[in-house]
Amino acid sequence: MSIFQATLMIAIVVLSLCLLLTAVRFAIGPTLPDRITAFDLIVANVIGIIAIYTEYTGNEDFIDVAIILSLFGFLGSISFAYYLMKTTK
Repeated sequence: MSIFQATLMIAIVVLSLCLLLTAVRFAIGPTLPDRITAFDLIVANVIGIIAIYTEYTGNEDFIDVAIILSLFGFLGSISFAYYLMKTTK
């Protein structure tokens, strides 16, 4: 294992820890905007993990998954924002 692969594994572990903490924030977030922000961060962390795993394994097929996940995350954020705009009026 090279130092680059070790660094990638450390990055995956750190992002997994961030994902766990963000999931806790998503579960106990006192307001809906907190949960929306946590949802965005969960999507960003998963995309980061997928990108690092792609580099670690050399399998480029997972990049398509990350791109589609980013699209769904963006659409989810827009949907939540639209919902907030409709309920606050």
